[in-house]
Amino acid sequence: MPDAMAVQVTIYLNEGDQWHHRPLHMEILAYLRRENVYAATAIHCVAGFLGRHQVETAHLVEAGGKLPVIIIFVDTDEHVNRVLPTLKEMAAHRLIVRENVVLEQGNLD
Repeated sequence: MPDAMAVQVTIYLNEGDQWHHRPLHMEILAYLRRENVYAATAIHCVAGFLGRHQVETAHLVEAGGKLPVIIIFVDTDEHVNRVLPTLKEMAAHRLIVRENVVLEQGNLD
């Protein structure tokens, strides 16, 4: 069987981003679940930067809301095309990357 094609989207946020006074990464995950996207995850980073700013790192005594949060989801081109307009609105000033990927194992059924 030939390898199946899919689309992977990566959204770069920070932990302080909000949507309607709630954490944006959680609101995006909830939206993707409601829209029946196949798979999605939010990764809370221990260090990184966004938009050419300085590197932020995690410290136990600090909670400044500046650490990166990355959301990655995978689905068919059709599903991604359907959800992207809302995601662009929710994360209006954040980087969103879309790429075609090959499913090496599993499927989107």
